Amino acid sequence: MPTAPLQLTARALLLDMDGTLVNSDAVVERCWHRWAEQHGLDPAAALAVAHGRQGHATMAELLPDRPVELNLADNRRMLAAERADTDGVVPIPGAAAFLAALNGLPHALVTSADEPLARIRMGAADLPMPPVLVTAESVGASKPDPEGFLKGAAALGFAPADCLAFEDSDAGITAARAAGIRVIGIGPRATAHRPDAHAATLDNITVTTTPDGTLTISIHP
Repeated sequence: MPTAPLQLTARALLLDMDGTLVNSDAVVERCWHRWAEQHGLDPAAALAVAHGRQGHATMAELLPDRPVELNLADNRRMLAAERADTDGVVPIPGAAAFLAALNGLPHALVTSADEPLARIRMGAADLPMPPVLVTAESVGASKPDPEGFLKGAAALGFAPADCLAFEDSDAGITAARAAGIRVIGIGPRATAHRPDAHAATLDNITVTTTPDGTLTISIHP
């Protein structure tokens, strides 16, 4: 007998980009592998920290005694390299249909990428940009700080408790929880961080709405 889908309701959705809507792992791994080797660090250890964070926040975590000015300079170079490299950037399975289902419904992109990189990656994956963007330029603190999610909820006009976040990384799930927002984890990276619910890909998710604007998110096994 088929298992019934798990259902959650919300008024608005807050969507991470990398690892949630867009698979950019190939680019992220190339860029951080180079940076880690330049600084005598284990690339695998660097990648374990990098997912979900702004670059300078990752660098500060890995090299805590390094002057912030050097991290910011490296971050600018890293962003330039990431913008120039779209090889292997593809949509997460189901992302196009998922975003099409959200057309006209309250949703926002909440990403640690800056806006130019977000537009490049969403374009490379042939995905529509959500109507509200919260990018690196929008916040003073990177995920796992909750600022980005709080700003996303406010921009859509909803309390955090009325929102659902879609995330894949430890930093992102931690940030959403700190904002008081329930989290649906997407993909294998999310499972270790115990989101409120989990889907293997966006293919497993459907979104419906009622006349009063309530969104029902169904997660199919």
